Amino acid sequence: MSLLKNLPKGRIMARQPVWYDHDAPSAALDEWTDRVYAAAAPDDTTINIYEPIGEDWFGDGFSTNKLNGILRNIGPRDITVNINSPGGNVFDGLAMYDQLREHPAKVTVRVRGIAASAASVIAMAGDEIQIATGSMMMVHKAWGVIIGNADDYQEAVTVFGQIDRSLASVYASRTGLTDEKILAMLAGPNRRSDGTWLTAAEAVEMKFADAEFKDETDAAASLPQENRDAIVARRRIETAMAKAGLSRKERADTFAKMNGRDDRGDIDDAFEKMLAAMKG
Repeated sequence: MSLLKNLPKGRIMARQPVWYDHDAPSAALDEWTDRVYAAAAPDDTTINIYEPIGEDWFGDGFSTNKLNGILRNIGPRDITVNINSPGGNVFDGLAMYDQLREHPAKVTVRVRGIAASAASVIAMAGDEIQIATGSMMMVHKAWGVIIGNADDYQEAVTVFGQIDRSLASVYASRTGLTDEKILAMLAGPNRRSDGTWLTAAEAVEMKFADAEFKDETDAAASLPQENRDAIVARRRIETAMAKAGLSRKERADTFAKMNGRDDRGDIDDAFEKMLAAMKG
């Protein structure tokens, strides 16, 4: 169990509802775009969460299954968890928070870039949370795409409310802030806003993190420049598509066709979607 014995349980249900489809907020995707970190770990007790949270149709993304396999290989040893993620699936985020909360040795979380949305929940499982100068955290109310009938939409209101209260409990336990204050931060300053962004200094001041550190290493240095450029280019395109209203599946399908991973569609259709999104 985590050294922080008073951390509350995050998971609120055994299974994700069938009507729910997750996505990372477009603002978080935008902030994440140019923050590229190489995935190579310096040792076998370091976990790098440098992807959106939750697996997509092609196996991309950081999932509970992936984390479970890594933790099983590490065993009962101290671990360091590096995070640079725009968030994604809140159900996976809460489940991974629980996985780290229950780890029998010390968990040190280091935010290097951003820990937004579901990724900020995962960060709360650290016995010690460090955030690099220039990095950011973002918290917001649960949201996602609802697919179904009126009954599914009515159920979603109840489930999202449960998730918001669970998130508030996790953040409140770490920070000492009241649930009401946390819920206000999740909502943001007005109805048109989506949550609250925190700089490294603000995260430490409000106790979402324990300490700020200066990241002296270029975490992407081991990547050839052309690889970094390709990663940034894809992220910029995906952010533009998200802002234009394309779903996570539509974006994944488009990239799959462009990369030759899907023979069901026309490559011209993929480029048309991409260009339309960028113009939008």
